Amino acid sequence: MASYRIERARDPQDLALRASEYIATAIQLALDQRDRAQIALSGGTTPSPAYQLLGQQHLPWNRVDVFLGDERWVSADDASSNARMLRSTLLQPGEPGAAACFHPVPTVELPSAEASAEAFAELIAKHCSGEPPIFDMMVLGLGDDGHTASLFPGTEAPDVRDRWTTIGRGKGLERITLTAPVLSASRTVMFLVSGVNKQEALRRLLDPAESAQRTPAKLVQPEAEIIVLTDEAASEGL
Repeated sequence: MASYRIERARDPQDLALRASEYIATAIQLALDQRDRAQIALSGGTTPSPAYQLLGQQHLPWNRVDVFLGDERWVSADDASSNARMLRSTLLQPGEPGAAACFHPVPTVELPSAEASAEAFAELIAKHCSGEPPIFDMMVLGLGDDGHTASLFPGTEAPDVRDRWTTIGRGKGLERITLTAPVLSASRTVMFLVSGVNKQEALRRLLDPAESAQRTPAKLVQPEAEIIVLTDEAASEGL
């Protein structure tokens, strides 16, 4: 059973600052112990300001491997591409974070989403030790339907246990996503949850009696305590 530590930010700016500091600390801790650090980041609008701040920090970015927890099967210049979002925030040219080693999910340059999932699995296995591969920091979002990464309720992706990646299908798009065993293997896991529309999903995530079938974010079960960094709008009533 996962345990959660709730931290409430005052406002979106405070949320972004705290998130960037958590990620930076995880990177520094990993590099104190190993030659390289591996982090996996979520897409979406909530973490973008945090990545912008993170990219301005003077870290040994050339020793950091950056991955995405999931990606839409679209071209890298598509407006919905998580890789595009990272390139304009964390990896913005001229900022320290641009020196990070970004490993985007292969998408439409391959013939199918299935081929992309296989290629992404090979990519993370090459750079991350362990079976399942271990990330030093896993940043996750929480959908209002209870999904995280691209593990959507009512689809096959949450049940995949024998592969490190799979295809997630949600909101009309095919997506490539890390599977629950990889999400759970991370040394540090942090959920970023913002907005009044996330209140019910957050309540379900924290409810020990809640079904992972209805709320796939419950499938994330690391050994360490999960950090839930939330704003007041999402956490009201907890």
